[in-house]
Amino acid sequence: MIGVLALQGNFTKHIELLKRLGISSTEVRYPDQFNDIDGLVMPGGESSVISDLMVRNDLLKPIVEFSRAKPILATCAGIILMSKKTNDSRVIPLNIFDIEINRNAYGRQIHSFVDTIQVDLNGTTSNVVASFIRAPKIAKLGNDIEVLATHNGTPVAIRNDRHIGLTFHPELNNETIFHSFLFQMKKKVDTLSAN
Repeated sequence: MIGVLALQGNFTKHIELLKRLGISSTEVRYPDQFNDIDGLVMPGGESSVISDLMVRNDLLKPIVEFSRAKPILATCAGIILMSKKTNDSRVIPLNIFDIEINRNAYGRQIHSFVDTIQVDLNGTTSNVVASFIRAPKIAKLGNDIEVLATHNGTPVAIRNDRHIGLTFHPELNNETIFHSFLFQMKKKVDTLSAN
């Protein structure tokens, strides 16, 4: 079972993508739900609002503890929340990715755009349609961060051990490569373990 953080933002689109992949999912809003999931999606939305709701729902510590053993896919606001440092004092960074990130770095909503990027994941190169909506920019990469894709020289997809962070929205273009890699791989391992 994959959890999708459902505090704010377009979490339902991630649930639809997981369903298409045959992966069961559930909306996550409370700390006790982390006992029942094997992976987590932290979706896009308004990072300052999500951060505030995470504090109100006592989710900061559970997410950090969960990240030590289970995979997380973070998109747009999600990667801001998982960073070590951000340029918005209203956001409490979880320090899961050793990166510094600038929120809304591309500008306002009217500066949003869609482009095709080349993703190198697990030895395979794929073209992925990426929607950048009030997107953040990774300003600084720390230790153990693998860059999976860039756009105009800026990292837009990263991986750190079991986690993937994206500054764009793959779910808006029905791009399943990241969900499939993180969570179908987990599903196969669980199936093999059960036999």
